[in-house]
Amino acid sequence: MILCPMPRTILIADDDPNIRQLLVFALGKAGLDTIEAADGEAALTAALTHAPDLVVLDINMPRMDGLEVCRRLRADSDCPILFLSSRDDEIDRVLGIELGADDYVVKPFSPREVVARVMAILRRTHAHPSSVQQMGATIQHARLTLDVEGWQAHWNGAEVPLTVTEFSILRTLAVMPGKVFGRDAIIDRLHGPGFAVTDRTVDSHIRNLRAKFAAVGGTDLVETRPGIGYRLGACTGAGA
Repeated sequence: MILCPMPRTILIADDDPNIRQLLVFALGKAGLDTIEAADGEAALTAALTHAPDLVVLDINMPRMDGLEVCRRLRADSDCPILFLSSRDDEIDRVLGIELGADDYVVKPFSPREVVARVMAILRRTHAHPSSVQQMGATIQHARLTLDVEGWQAHWNGAEVPLTVTEFSILRTLAVMPGKVFGRDAIIDRLHGPGFAVTDRTVDSHIRNLRAKFAAVGGTDLVETRPGIGYRLGACTGAGA
């Protein structure tokens, strides 16, 4: 198992003590520190108090469900969120992504898969692809500006708050603005080959990006090529 090169703190929020114990052990073996919460209210308090590097968040929890915790966290924090879902209905997982979660794992899960996804999100937070590094710390495309080192996106000078995954997708498109990326290619850029992520998840992240930028006039941020995938739009604000 690959160890985390720097100390990171992961909040594990789940009302099942066996699941928490399993994840504490698995994440600990990967060199990650952990804190625990047994319900939604405790999870929200712990996240705001301890400022963890990532939150592993169960959807079904007493006192406040994970979706509401995510919604409230996103009002004050861009901390990465990985959902644990025991629900079979895909709409719940898609809703979690639309609320700002970065990824999800469906129960029953393999602890190794959870650790792998956690590490992938942390790598996206603290590392940058070589192609971006060669371009410097800033990517400029018409009215869109990405501060790669600061993980900030701006439209016409106004900051647009993004989750880790949203920023990573936008950076992938912006590095090669003329290239059309299929959904599988986007997933591979985010997680590496072999991750089981549905097309609906990628579409949800793209939809979030479009909505956030449209709110500040960025109506042509991402272009859809039907049957192929996505590429960066003109970013002039001239229309979808």
